[in-house]
Amino acid sequence: MRKHYLDNIRWITVVIVVIYHVIYMYNAEGIVGVVGKITDLEVQYYDVFQYAVFPWFMALLFMVSGISSRLYLEKHTHREFIKSRTTKLLVPSTVGLIAFQFLQGYVNASLGGAFESNPDVPAVAKLFICLLSGIGVLWYIQLLWLFSMALVPIINMEKDRLWNACKKVNLPVLIALVMPFFGSAQILNTPIICVYRFGLYFFAFLLGYFVFSHDEVVEVLKRWFLIFAIPAVVCGTAFCIRYFGEGYADKPVNRTVLFAAFSYFACLAIIGGMAKYCDMSNSFTEWMSKRSFGLYVFHYLGISSVGLFLGRPGILPPAVIYLLSLVAGFVGGYVLYEIISRIPYYRWAVLGIKEEKKGDME
Repeated sequence: MRKHYLDNIRWITVVIVVIYHVIYMYNAEGIVGVVGKITDLEVQYYDVFQYAVFPWFMALLFMVSGISSRLYLEKHTHREFIKSRTTKLLVPSTVGLIAFQFLQGYVNASLGGAFESNPDVPAVAKLFICLLSGIGVLWYIQLLWLFSMALVPIINMEKDRLWNACKKVNLPVLIALVMPFFGSAQILNTPIICVYRFGLYFFAFLLGYFVFSHDEVVEVLKRWFLIFAIPAVVCGTAFCIRYFGEGYADKPVNRTVLFAAFSYFACLAIIGGMAKYCDMSNSFTEWMSKRSFGLYVFHYLGISSVGLFLGRPGILPPAVIYLLSLVAGFVGGYVLYEIISRIPYYRWAVLGIKEEKKGDME
């Protein structure tokens, strides 16, 4: 049976990512590459939303991806897994940059002042800047492709011995795993682009594959949901109070014990809570789930475009800018998905949708 709670976690998290990016675009914490503060407020207290979700939402997506990888491999060969993940993840984050995402790159580079500060940059160099800047939110699928490729030799070597052993993971072990989770946050972090956290996210992905893909372990999460939810709330509250106003996405904040504990226990509480209360499906959740990947890929273009052309010039009231950014993120994301998913070649290049051969059924 399909695990509907995984689909629901995925699309709900993507919705949270969209809201996060709206607030992030106009944050007052001095984060570069965005419009920044556009209000007259002395303190933008609602910016705390960023601190409340950033530590866990991407780690959660990597855990869910690890679980999904195990479920896929139970019915498909390793070769099919590699081919599927390459089409779905690598193609949009490489070919897709040339086919479409250079537009996002132009907006990102313009927000960062790349062209204003270097007016004499050759056209070829500008195109290269746009391609690199166009990666944007696609960093997630880039890492996910790398992790998926690394997973294949790992499971070839371990031959399900580790996976079977993880079936016995109980409550004390789940609590203790916060320590290696914290340890993984200290390694393989890129020095400039702080979202590329190979250590932390690969460990989250492996936890999903080896630990949380077991129904027995998920039952433990469901049974002891409050045991994970309480420390998640406590750590999250403490994190927001302690670090509000500081750079939450970069060192040293993103390598602290509080960051890791909040991230870990929030992920476990969400998986357990969603498995317990939201393992269901209806027409709305199916619609949202089917379009969650497209929303993730396209949402930031609408938000950043409003920021560049309306937010930065300050030609409208801040409340209107926020509202337009939110609408542009959702409506723009869904509309672009509906259009591009129907265009031959582009649906493959930008969204990783397999091109149909003659006679194939969708």
